[in-house]
Amino acid sequence: EVQLVESGGGLVQAGGSLTLSCVGSGFTFDDYAIGWFRQAPGKEREGVARIRLDSSRDYADSVKGRFTISRDYAKKTVYLQMSSLKFEDTAVYYCKADGLNYWGQGTQVTVSS
Repeated sequence: EVQLVESGGGLVQAGGSLTLSCVGSGFTFDDYAIGWFRQAPGKEREGVARIRLDSSRDYADSVKGRFTISRDYAKKTVYLQMSSLKFEDTAVYYCKADGLNYWGQGTQVTVSS
């Protein structure tokens, strides 16, 4: 069974930092690019960052310079380091493997202004 489990969310003040984790199981984690997405209340889900198999990375313009995506193949984990957080970063954050139609439960990030 494919599983992606997100964790690390929480409540943080504007300007603060959080690191999210995404642990994959039930599929060959190493064979997939992994992306982080987020969905704020009343808004559509949007892509935030993506790390490819060659470790190249893409970021949404809104998070460039503030967020960093990385992966640990041994731990089958992808991380999203978030700094200089803004109120508008408040959302539920999800990770997803490219080509797999599976979404985890997500982890809530709330930034207080």
